Amino acid sequence: MFQKLEYSFSLIFRKFKNQKLGTLLFILGLKKVKYTVILKIALLVSVLVNLPRTLSLFELTDKLIESFTEVSIKDIIIRVLFIFILSFLILQLNANWKNKYAAYSIILRSSISIVLNAVVFLGVVQLFITVYPLFVRESLSEPEKGLIYFIYFVVLLITLFIARILRYQILHQEDLLENERLKQQNLQKELTALKNQINPHFLFNSLNSLNSIIRDNKEATTFVNKLSFMYRYILQSGDKDLVSLKEELKFLKSYVHLIKTRYRDRFMIDIAIDDRCLQQEVPPLALQLLVENAVKHNEISEDNPLQVKVFSEGEVICVENIIRPRTSFVDSTGNGLMNLDKRYFLLKKQHISISNANNTFRVTLPLS
Repeated sequence: MFQKLEYSFSLIFRKFKNQKLGTLLFILGLKKVKYTVILKIALLVSVLVNLPRTLSLFELTDKLIESFTEVSIKDIIIRVLFIFILSFLILQLNANWKNKYAAYSIILRSSISIVLNAVVFLGVVQLFITVYPLFVRESLSEPEKGLIYFIYFVVLLITLFIARILRYQILHQEDLLENERLKQQNLQKELTALKNQINPHFLFNSLNSLNSIIRDNKEATTFVNKLSFMYRYILQSGDKDLVSLKEELKFLKSYVHLIKTRYRDRFMIDIAIDDRCLQQEVPPLALQLLVENAVKHNEISEDNPLQVKVFSEGEVICVENIIRPRTSFVDSTGNGLMNLDKRYFLLKKQHISISNANNTFRVTLPLS
């Protein structure tokens, strides 16, 4: 039942992920471009298209053509190069480098932007006018210099407008990605919440059903009750960073009952904790992890029973056992003690102590 429900939720989640592109396209299809943007583009296009006729109106075309320098390969190369340099610098300045002073006020940002664009514009034009005669071996006339200023100014306006569009596009994409990420996170949280509601409900119902079946078997009933208590403790302590040693020992005793059900007299545990330590706090499942670690890594047989000792010693709790390594394969990640040490340091700013002197494996947990 639980697997079917989990599969259904996972299927819904996958479908949502597969449909997100279509959803984004649909949303974009409903969006409209602002009228101010359309007006600016229309105005820019109309001015550029009618620029030659505007020059003819003032009888500047013939005069300029007469004063133009002779067209050559070198002439075309240097003009293309400097237009490229101006376009590249203006686009970089207004599309990318603006981020460096984005935190300033709008007045200061605008002032910096105007000054920098003016410096780049004037600098590139002056550099072109200076370098051109040296490269082409022909001087520029005064009317042509004026036309160069005009052309470069038009290029400046075009690149400023394109840079603004690019910035809007990047910001819009970032907003879409952020919204999509939040939707995914919310959906994942809802899915996790549903799973968390199903898991305990399903398990506890199953345990109750099992209890009713084995009611006449006292040992089996006790086993199920201990298992139910352990699972409830794990769920409740999941929201806690620390629990009292008294609570942890109660959980440990339920775990020990399960182990002794399996190993009988081949497993023994001696718990001797001073009463004054019971209100001290430890990370949840710390003692259980250490006992489980001893069971997992040591031989447990009639000839070599495992005995674990849990005792207090001043301001620490010690868990120790004689080392008798298993000869069979041990299914272990090897991260249990490392994770416990990390938890201890994060919560109590102390490290656990591990030793294997005199063939005895001992882990010490600080209480203070």
